[in-house]
Amino acid sequence: MGYLSWFENHAKKHQKIVDKLQHLSDDEVIEYFKWENISQTDVDFCPLFKEGKKCHDMEELNCYLCACPNFRFDDSAPKYKSYCGIDSKDGAKLEHNGIVHQDCSLCQVPHHKSYIKKNFNRDWKKIMKDCYDG
Repeated sequence: MGYLSWFENHAKKHQKIVDKLQHLSDDEVIEYFKWENISQTDVDFCPLFKEGKKCHDMEELNCYLCACPNFRFDDSAPKYKSYCGIDSKDGAKLEHNGIVHQDCSLCQVPHHKSYIKKNFNRDWKKIMKDCYDG
């Protein structure tokens, strides 16, 4: 699966959850996406939920911005398929079969409540609009 197909599939899953929460305030929606809650209520949102694992080793992980607005990708690029738009000091490059991908596993930027509140929109794709040219 390429980045774009993951992105589009994830956007649909995200919107389905947000739609069922339309009666909640923005703050309540953000709270709903705390790992401790969403990993129990919406197990299909992330493959790691079924294993009881987190994608980032942090105490207060919030999954509203699963994928980062600073992540950039281009499935058609010949070598560099993805990179960090802010060149986070916690990011790294991962090379596999001559293709370079961004490794965000040590970066926690988009998973803090304050960052989510600052960038919040109930339409996840609007927050993520700079990730690709699509």
